[in-house]
Amino acid sequence: MSDLQKRAEKFTEPQKYKKLGLYPYFRVIESGQDAEVEIRGHKVSMFGSNSYLGLTSHPKVKEAAIAAIKKYGTGTAGSRFLNGTLDIHVELEHRLARFVNKEAALAFSTGFQSNLGAIPTVVGRNDVAIIDEQSHASIIDATRLSFGRILKYRHNDMASLEKVLKNLGENHSTDSLRLIVTDGLFSMEGDIAHVDKIVQLAEKYDASVMIDDAHGLGVLGKNGSGTVNSFGLDGEVEMIIGTFSKSLASIGGFIAGSYDLVNYLQHNARSLIFSASLPPASAASVIAALDIIENEPEHVEKLWENTNHAIDRFKELGMDIGKSETPIIPVYIRDNDKAFIISRMLFDNGVFVNPVISPAVRPEDSLLRFSLMATHSIALIDDAIDKIYAAGKELGIY
Repeated sequence: MSDLQKRAEKFTEPQKYKKLGLYPYFRVIESGQDAEVEIRGHKVSMFGSNSYLGLTSHPKVKEAAIAAIKKYGTGTAGSRFLNGTLDIHVELEHRLARFVNKEAALAFSTGFQSNLGAIPTVVGRNDVAIIDEQSHASIIDATRLSFGRILKYRHNDMASLEKVLKNLGENHSTDSLRLIVTDGLFSMEGDIAHVDKIVQLAEKYDASVMIDDAHGLGVLGKNGSGTVNSFGLDGEVEMIIGTFSKSLASIGGFIAGSYDLVNYLQHNARSLIFSASLPPASAASVIAALDIIENEPEHVEKLWENTNHAIDRFKELGMDIGKSETPIIPVYIRDNDKAFIISRMLFDNGVFVNPVISPAVRPEDSLLRFSLMATHSIALIDDAIDKIYAAGKELGIY
C-alpha cells in the first residue's frame, strides 16, 4: 500500500458520523436554491443558502443565462489573457465597478480565485499582509502563496490590529507595502468588520486596505453596494473583492479598484492568466442580477425585514445568537456532537441548516448557521425558529 493511500485511509472522521446517521455534508438537492428545496422527494425549508436575495431562480436571471448560451455557447475555451475575453466580460466589469463605486473591476472564474489573484500579486517579499484571524480560507490560502510576511490580529479587535501595526513601526520603506485584509461581513458569525476604524488605522500607520465583501454585496450599503459603502468609505478602501455565488446568483468573483491597480492585476494575477475565463452564462446571470438589485430595491428591503424579525424571535426565546446583526445568524450550540445531532433532528423535521464545528470554529463555539433569504416568508421563518428551539430543548441546550 502506498504512503498516499495509507494517509487517505487514516482519515475516518466522516465515516464515524455516517455510521451514526449524523453526517450533514454533501446533501443532494434535487431543485433550485429556493426558500424551500427538494431532497429525496421531500420539501425542506432552506436556511443554509447564501442566496440572500433569492435570485438564483429568478426568471430574468435564468432567461439571461439561456440567451448567453445561445449566443456564445457554454464556455470560452481559454483564459482571459488569450482568447477568453468576450464583450459580455467587459460589460460585466463595467457594471461591477459602477456597483461598488470603483474605477475598474476584473472578473475571475471563482471568488476563491479572486483572492488568490489579488493577495500574492500585490504582497511581495518585502511586504506585510495583516489579516483578521477569522478571515475566509481563500484569504488564508492566498497569503500562503505570497512571498511576504503574514501577521494576524484578533477577530474584529481594533486594539489588536493597532498593536500589530505599531510593532511594525510608523515608518517604513516606500518600496514596501502593508496590506490590511479582512472580510467585510463575516460568513459564520454574521458580524461586520469595523471598516471605519480599519481605515483610520491604515491612515495612521501608512497601510492599504482590502475588503473581501463576498457576503456583504447585495446585503449592506445603498442598493446593496456592500460593506464599504455602508460606512461611506468607497474612496478610502483601495481594493474590494466580491463573489457572484451569493447575492449575485451565479459563480465567479471580481476585484475592484483604481484603473492602475486593475491594469497591474490584469497582467500579473496568475489565477486569472492561467485559468479559463468565466462562462458566458455566468457573466450574463450576474448582469441580470445587478439589474434586479439596482431597479427593484424591494428585494434588499424584504431581506432586512426577514432579518430583523428572525433576530427578534431568537432573542425573545433566549437563544444565543452572538453579535450578529445581519442575515447570517449563528445559533450557538457550543458542542460539536450536539451541533450534528440537532442538525439531523431539524433535517428530519423539514429544516435545512448547516452545522459549523471545529476546526472551522473553536469547539466551544460550534453553531448552526441560520441564513436568511428575501424569498422566505415570515411564516416559514417562524416555523424554522420554533423547530430549532424545540430541538434544543429536547437536547437540553435551552
